[in-house]
Amino acid sequence: MIDLRGKKILVAQPAPKSNSPYTELEAKYNLSFDFCPFFTVKPVSARSFRGQHVNILDYTAIVFTSRSVIDSFFHICEEMRVTVPEDMKYFCQNQQIALYLQKYIVYRKRKIFFGDGKPLSIVDAIGNKHKNEKFLIASTDCLRADLAKAFEKAGFAYGSAVFMNTVVSDIKHLDLSAYSALVFYSPCDVRSLLENFPDFKQNGMLLATFGVNTAKAAEAAGLSLEITAPTPEAPSIAQALSLYCSKLQ
Repeated sequence: MIDLRGKKILVAQPAPKSNSPYTELEAKYNLSFDFCPFFTVKPVSARSFRGQHVNILDYTAIVFTSRSVIDSFFHICEEMRVTVPEDMKYFCQNQQIALYLQKYIVYRKRKIFFGDGKPLSIVDAIGNKHKNEKFLIASTDCLRADLAKAFEKAGFAYGSAVFMNTVVSDIKHLDLSAYSALVFYSPCDVRSLLENFPDFKQNGMLLATFGVNTAKAAEAAGLSLEITAPTPEAPSIAQALSLYCSKLQ
């Protein structure tokens, strides 16, 4: 195990605005966190969307896992003059995303459903009651393979369409050797690391990942994982780091 106490950790995310769980870790374990997003997401153009040959009106339910995809979805509909039917159903990853739909539609519980924050909880929200809908998973170009597989396993009729593209950030200015650990939340973080630092060598640096797909991407890139989340003991990266550091005391 690597003793992280007194060391610097780089988190591949924007700096939190307030009430960050990392603040408590800094005080409790003498850690130092820096934040830097390794990629950004941008809406696709109507031209790009047309190239996917997806007819939104072929579907009776839309699946959303982020608010930015909601913005892009309704922008595309407006630009392409697609009138979304009043009886369209929406399934969201969590309540915050579901409530964001009020920006575009009248919020009615009978057509908006949400999970507990975990992407696969969307399948539970669908359940037997809505299993006969035809679902469109509105995604980024990094489609969650585990979500698609879950829909296949449940026997749901579904398709997917890209509404947001990921763009690798230019992070070549970072001195990675100054950090004892990296924290990744997305497979796109791994992709960004390799594109910006093609000669990257881990050299004992600790790597923490959130999500099965992120872990798989890191392992496929030949990286060694020391910390993974979510787990029953540590549902978040912050809790996983705390558990890891507590074992060093």
